[in-house]
Amino acid sequence: MNANNDFASNPSVSEDWHPADVLAALKKRGYSLAGLSVSNGYHPTAAGKALKQPWPAVERILADALGTEPHAIWPSRYDGEGQPLPRAKS
Repeated sequence: MNANNDFASNPSVSEDWHPADVLAALKKRGYSLAGLSVSNGYHPTAAGKALKQPWPAVERILADALGTEPHAIWPSRYDGEGQPLPRAKS
C-alpha cells in the first residue's frame, strides 16, 4: 500500500490506516512522532498513543503533518461529518 493519502483519496475505503502506515507517511515527510508531540506541547509519547486510541487533538496534529483530515486516517473514530465520536465510558 502507498501511504500517500490513498485512504483520503478513495472514499470507498473505510478502514483506519495501520499505525505503521501513519508512521511511514510521517517519516517520508521528515516528521517523527516524538518530534510532533513535543513541538506541540505534549509528552514525547503522546502521538504514539494516538495511533492506538482516540485522541482528537493529537490526531489533528498528525493529520495536519500528512496534509489530510483525521477522519480520513481514522474513519472509525469519526462520524459522517468528520466530528470525533464520543468515547466509550469504561
